[in-house]
Amino acid sequence: MVRVFPAGQPLKSNAWTWRAHSQAYHTRILDMTGAKFHTSNRGTAAVPLVCVRAQGSHAFGIFYGQNPVFVSYDMVLADLILMIFLIQTVRFLLKPFRQPRLVAELIAGIIIGPCLLGKSKRFNEIMFPLYSRFVLRTLGIFALMLWVFVSGVKMDLTLIKRSGKKHLYIAMVSVMLPFLTVMAIGFIIRKLMDQEMAKISSIGGIASGLSVTTFPIHYTVLEELNLLSSEVGNMALSVALISDSIGMNFITVFEALKQVDISAGTLVWYLISMVVLVAFLLSAIRPALFWIIDHTPEGQAVHESYVVAILLGVFVVGFLTDMFGLAVCFGPFCLGLLIPNGPPLGATLVEKSETILKEIMMPFAFAFIGLHTDFSAMTEAGWTTLGPLFTMVISGYVSKFLATMIGAFMVAVPSRDSLTLSLVLSLRGQVELALYIHWVDKNMIRLPGFSMMIFLTTILLATLTPLISVIYDPSKPYKVLKRRTIQHTPPGEEVRILVCIRNKKSVPSLVNLLEVTYPTLQNPLSVYAFHLVELIGRANPVFIDHDNDPDPDDLYIRFPDSEAIRNALILYQENRDESVKLHFFTALAAKRTMFQDVCKLALNSKATIIILPLDRQYEGEMGTAEQWGGGQTLNTEVLSHAPCSVGLLIDKAHRWHLPLTRCSGGTTSHDFIVLFLGGPDSRECLAYADHMVANPNVSLTLVRFLSSNSEGDDERQKKLDDGLVTWFWVKNEANERVIYREVVVKDGADTAAAIKAMAEEKFYHLWIVGRKQGINESLLEGLSTWTDNQEELGIIGDYVSSSDFVDADSVLVVQKQILRV
Repeated sequence: MVRVFPAGQPLKSNAWTWRAHSQAYHTRILDMTGAKFHTSNRGTAAVPLVCVRAQGSHAFGIFYGQNPVFVSYDMVLADLILMIFLIQTVRFLLKPFRQPRLVAELIAGIIIGPCLLGKSKRFNEIMFPLYSRFVLRTLGIFALMLWVFVSGVKMDLTLIKRSGKKHLYIAMVSVMLPFLTVMAIGFIIRKLMDQEMAKISSIGGIASGLSVTTFPIHYTVLEELNLLSSEVGNMALSVALISDSIGMNFITVFEALKQVDISAGTLVWYLISMVVLVAFLLSAIRPALFWIIDHTPEGQAVHESYVVAILLGVFVVGFLTDMFGLAVCFGPFCLGLLIPNGPPLGATLVEKSETILKEIMMPFAFAFIGLHTDFSAMTEAGWTTLGPLFTMVISGYVSKFLATMIGAFMVAVPSRDSLTLSLVLSLRGQVELALYIHWVDKNMIRLPGFSMMIFLTTILLATLTPLISVIYDPSKPYKVLKRRTIQHTPPGEEVRILVCIRNKKSVPSLVNLLEVTYPTLQNPLSVYAFHLVELIGRANPVFIDHDNDPDPDDLYIRFPDSEAIRNALILYQENRDESVKLHFFTALAAKRTMFQDVCKLALNSKATIIILPLDRQYEGEMGTAEQWGGGQTLNTEVLSHAPCSVGLLIDKAHRWHLPLTRCSGGTTSHDFIVLFLGGPDSRECLAYADHMVANPNVSLTLVRFLSSNSEGDDERQKKLDDGLVTWFWVKNEANERVIYREVVVKDGADTAAAIKAMAEEKFYHLWIVGRKQGINESLLEGLSTWTDNQEELGIIGDYVSSSDFVDADSVLVVQKQILRV
């Protein structure tokens, strides 16, 4: 039954508002928080009211003759499926244009809104009827609230203490100058604004929102651009965190002024409720969080019951803040800041919630935003209505960019870095979207203004993000022209080795390699031990130099492996007297950006070679290397960008355990073999092996592979190979522990057969091979089909390390420094 009420009936209560629905009927809507999203600036003429039968929550099924899309539960599922499909499709289409994920999500929301598909009456009736929009809005607000909470968990407030004056100056200038500029312009054009926007609290709220730099969006974009560990990335995160702290105070002040618009008593209760909430979080919740950490066994994740309780607490504080008149995301954000980031608690919360939040929940938020982004409403509202807001927004964007540039120049940041930093700090994101919704709820802007803010945010992100990737190349600092190789290190000069450590398991093989490198007072080693920890449960990367910061915060409490690794290396150093200098570093970084920390440290330490350990996992006769990342691993990125030579150490057997004190009497105890297939990488292998030969406990077999009839030889490379091999042989001609052999082969099958024969003839503890530079292709012909990981290790390196026929303790695959311009 449908009952139609007469038009023009007066309203007796302010608890209801009226709207001409875009579909063929008109609906009464509750004027609760967010009801303004169902009104517009298109007039308030009375319209007929139509009551619609309430929809059921579940369908009996299509076999009972029911249409499932007209049931609220199935309707919401269909909306979710559509949004996820659109987001993934748009992301795929925009990927070549280097667009961030947020742009694709906003565009997907706009597609379903009244700008495109939402223009169709039939589409709205089927996919987004009114009863589903209330559910979408609720789920969207839930998603934004959880997203802000997780962002708070990732933020490390101790970064403010570690930030220098440079970061503080940039943050102060980049916040204060835009704020004052927008405030001034707002007061100048105040007469052109409507009554609500013209209020001081509204102008101040908009000015503070445009001047603040929000940490979460910068972390997200920098992560997508692989800039988290870059110089600009670290600076941007530090500045954003400081400006967030300043901006939160601004927003709180103007939120309080908004209460004065109602009554002075409201302001008093607002301040009391805010103080009580913050005091409760600090005095009761934070001690409880540390209690949870103390009762979590070392190395284990936090119990699920605690995770559920904390997530429930997010909804509780969200309810309280909304009830008190605060922004609904304020409480969850504060709760997130209180949670100690990193393992065990912060990491567990992020791991268990981030994927479902980003991929499943956030599409509801973008559906809600898209359904209320109506560009035609902007046209109807006209410049008279939108002009003041547009002027304030553009002045905020421009002044933010210029202020950051000025602040960066004041502290002598290079011009290219200053430009990149200004572009990064000008970005807008999810926090701003939640702020725009809050502005609508507080009557500061209306739907045409909201649509304009979404449009400007999308354009800003879509323009600045690819521009950042074009202007700033994080690998440029690693492009050096000076030779940093073992081959070009003069005799008697200190060899600098950067060893990357993933966990305690990789320490023995790395120490063994350092030992057989044979450091002496005449040929000392400078070892830069770099412990790499995956960044989980926190947003900002951390780089620690233990020489300058011997007891960094609670690092050893949260990462006990770090202390054990450091103690083992110190023990090794103490047994080597003055021949080994040890420097220990720790980095907490995302997998995708770990290579930047490695290359940066190698550059600053003037390392000769970087050693990266790998583990082999065997299935049948072949093995695969355990990866340090996703599709692009740490190893492949370091190989591509390293400012020096690189060695990949594969521990095959886990039984190569050299003593930490050297054997006396010169007894040979370990047999090594070098497979010399020619080219720069093979020459670097031989130069490294020359250091090992000085060790009286090592015997070395050098096997040089030559092509039949010199087919496919590069004459220049062959002359360089001849010179180095001759030098090595002359130097070690009298050394009984050195054997030199030559093998002539026709193709890859002959090469593989020769390697297999050598492995059967004698057990070699360590195989040393070049990666791939300069190898005669005829020596590898047909062998590529036998390997799976040749891109990382090269064909021979992968064959030797993965083949079950080659029994060995370890394999060292070496790439000589690649000079880049």
